[in-house]
Amino acid sequence: MKPAVKRAKKVLAIERDAIDRLIRRVGKEFSGAVDLLGRCLGRVVVTGMGKPGIIGQKLSATLSSLGIPSLWLHPAEAAHGDLGRVTGQDVVIALSHSGETDEILHLLPVLKRLGARVVAVTGHPRSRLGAQADVVLDTGVKEEASPWGLVPTASTTAMLALGDALAVALSEKRGFTAKDFAALHPGGSLGKRLTLRVEDLMRTGAANPVVRESDSVQKVLLAITRSRAGSASVVNSGGKLSGIFTDGDLRRNLGKDPWVLRRKVRFLMTKNPKALPKGHLAVEALKLMKLFRIDEIPIVDSKRHPVGLLDIQDLLKAGLV
Repeated sequence: MKPAVKRAKKVLAIERDAIDRLIRRVGKEFSGAVDLLGRCLGRVVVTGMGKPGIIGQKLSATLSSLGIPSLWLHPAEAAHGDLGRVTGQDVVIALSHSGETDEILHLLPVLKRLGARVVAVTGHPRSRLGAQADVVLDTGVKEEASPWGLVPTASTTAMLALGDALAVALSEKRGFTAKDFAALHPGGSLGKRLTLRVEDLMRTGAANPVVRESDSVQKVLLAITRSRAGSASVVNSGGKLSGIFTDGDLRRNLGKDPWVLRRKVRFLMTKNPKALPKGHLAVEALKLMKLFRIDEIPIVDSKRHPVGLLDIQDLLKAGLV
């Protein structure tokens, strides 16, 4: 085994063990932190110095993403005026592996005077930070994964994982839903997956070719060409969807029947095609397309009348693929 691979496996094993130790340690204090944060009437302020500070920025962003108002506060800048961002209704999450970070400790008396509550995330619960916090979450590790044990590695991994657990547990306590998540992510692919419905993307009118079972294949192909689609929805005498005709159907029959263009489409169409009613999420259409290896899905109303056509290209343009 090459030295680099051996080292990588060692690092990952140490960090895995740090997470395992953290899992066993989570209990009453974690629940207390979630309760305290759940009662917060202001914002969750996250602060930390150095590598824990970087973890703190990620935690603050995750909290905001889950509908929990949060801001990141640099402890050094806080001492020079940014403490004005903190109110007595806020809860401060302070991250420090040693629990003795000067920039963090200098903030504690001011935070107490403001009335803000403090959750300490530290590897040393009996540190000065731990002693002055309202709730202490222990992220202590047996060893760092770096040579000589000097560079924060396993300890920051533990902080990152605990922060994620805290954010998710808090969002569930507050009743945060997928709909809420979508409202906060309207421009991203995740938001699109939770908000875009088939009727938002489907082709309608002249772009949605609908033909009758009695129409000839030639007539159907002309309708498909005019609409610039890849298929046509076929309806019965009552106007209900009974089939779909695609270029694949044409190719499968072209070599077998020299008179294929004159045939009625009902003899060549794919019967009882996959279809989705209006109101379904566009991502559900994508799942059907992948599952059945198809490129188009007719969209129907409550009476199974085709009202639109959804093509894989429409999903590509919308950024869902």
